Amino acid sequence: MKQQVNNIIKVKDLTAGMYVLIPLSWHEHPFLKNHFLIKTENDIEKIKALGLKEVQIDPARSISGGAPVIPDAFPQPEPGGGTEEQKKITDELITTIHDEDLPPLQKAMKVQGHSIEMMKNLLDNPSAENIKEAKKGISAIVSLILNDNDTLQYLTNITSHDYYTYTHSVEVGILSVALAKSLFKDSKNHDIYALGAGFFLHDLGKVGIKKDLINKPGRLTDDEMREMRRHPALGFKMLFETNQLTEESKTIVLQHHERDDGTGYPKGLRGNEIHIYGRICAIADVYDALTTDRPYRKKMKPFDALKLMQDKMLNHFQADLFERFVLLFKSQ
Repeated sequence: MKQQVNNIIKVKDLTAGMYVLIPLSWHEHPFLKNHFLIKTENDIEKIKALGLKEVQIDPARSISGGAPVIPDAFPQPEPGGGTEEQKKITDELITTIHDEDLPPLQKAMKVQGHSIEMMKNLLDNPSAENIKEAKKGISAIVSLILNDNDTLQYLTNITSHDYYTYTHSVEVGILSVALAKSLFKDSKNHDIYALGAGFFLHDLGKVGIKKDLINKPGRLTDDEMREMRRHPALGFKMLFETNQLTEESKTIVLQHHERDDGTGYPKGLRGNEIHIYGRICAIADVYDALTTDRPYRKKMKPFDALKLMQDKMLNHFQADLFERFVLLFKSQ
């Protein structure tokens, strides 16, 4: 390794195994975080493409001689409000899911109601404790989706009349998990339970955006749109700081507004630069937005929304994933 001063190293001297700190804002580079372990030569090439001459490395987190990297524990926030309420809601949700005497339609309606209540409480009080409690409820919902096709059919047909972040979060979560089930159920390479948390919490960052902006009854100005487009990164940062969810699940939160043709945000990724989990959530996110009443327009019928997505937006999505998504509604 080249001689370093204050752990500063020339970019041309970087090697795999170094833990690097990029001195740029999150939107100025293609990585998920400003600091990370270099795993491949491709990572180094991406750093070189940024035009940087030198970067800082953290020897304590770098791999030396194949030793494992053990990152520092992330600081946990002070206990947030509403934790007991969140536990009560989650317990009621889980009890409903496990009630074998409930007919599928009634169970679906109760599960949706408890889920919306759970997400509303979480978004009102997004502490690490409440996220952890919500994960238990989301895990139970995922289990229901994976194992109860009758109730799932009703869950994918129920939509809320009004668009709120918490109702939208539940519906996108259910639809995304249903699509992930159709794609990955027979594979051992995907943890659908972990993904479910990412799908349900995809809009967590909106707690950092003013409510009057989210609910504005009209087109956003350019400045307002720039503010709104901060929410994926804000959500990722919240999950990072509270040490919640897997890296793949946090990627869902960060990438659910990316588009296959590069027109999305926050990073303008395109094609295979977007993780398949982010692509799944993006499809469900757009569909639910179209089929729910918004302050500036009425909701569309499911068939009309799917047709619009196919005719006008297909370049936004991975085509084969969209086709699998349409199959979820074949019985409608």
